[in-house]
Amino acid sequence: MPDFAKMRDQMEHGAGFIAALDQSGGSTPKALALYGVDANDYDGEEAMFAEIQKMRARIMSAPDFTSAKVIGAILFEKTLGEHVGGQSVPSYLWDKRGVVPFLKIDKGLQDEADDVQLLKPIPGLAATLAEAKDMGVYGTKERSVVNAANDAGIKAIVANQMEVAHEVIAAGMVPIIEPEVNIHSATKAEAEAMLADALMAQVETLADGQDIMLKLTLPEQPGLYDALADHPRVVRVVALSGGYSTVDASARLAKNHKMIASFSRALTEGLQRGMTDAEFEASLGRNIAMIHEASVS
Repeated sequence: MPDFAKMRDQMEHGAGFIAALDQSGGSTPKALALYGVDANDYDGEEAMFAEIQKMRARIMSAPDFTSAKVIGAILFEKTLGEHVGGQSVPSYLWDKRGVVPFLKIDKGLQDEADDVQLLKPIPGLAATLAEAKDMGVYGTKERSVVNAANDAGIKAIVANQMEVAHEVIAAGMVPIIEPEVNIHSATKAEAEAMLADALMAQVETLADGQDIMLKLTLPEQPGLYDALADHPRVVRVVALSGGYSTVDASARLAKNHKMIASFSRALTEGLQRGMTDAEFEASLGRNIAMIHEASVS
């Protein structure tokens, strides 16, 4: 059984960032297109997921993808059944790369109401969590979206996230709560201020041992989430890139000294299937170095 106490210590104190390798059925075609794999290059969903797994395996086995800079990685549920180097992906990440595995558990978004999109129900969650923990997965990630500064909606989205978080905690895992604020929102700064207050109100209700992580959009006001990062029930506050370029996301992150990155598109920016291994590893290495530097600044 993996050393979950060691994983906890790495997530709380590790000098690095979390890689988001959790592209789902909806986001995989775009991720593959950016990687140079056109929809005509694969036939059907299974072939599509096989292509994205090849990309993920290439990333996970690259020289710079180790705990020296990458302290955790978020996986898509289907990835749990895949292998790298003859090992299950969670085992390979922890045993060979020193990277703490997390699992994306959300099943998409509900229709917008009160300017937010809540999590859809997650069927079979208890069984999924039990299986994932047995495979050495430390925690989960669940994403919902805030589109505008609406106090009722933001309180509802935080309550919805916390309901799922308590199920994850009860399974002996650590949830990453991700109420993403849309970077194109006309009221982004106001929404973020409301979100910070709503999150703190809920965090204050957590008992000893009920630990969570937060994954939040890089705020317009640097340091907005510092009080949350300092709370004893919050293991770490991480930032999503949310559509910002690698350079822009890293620059914004560097202004938030108590947040670390959890980037997806910014991590894979510029990577191409047709690259030689040397070219691929050099390009990925540059992205990892930039994101790491912003995370530890």
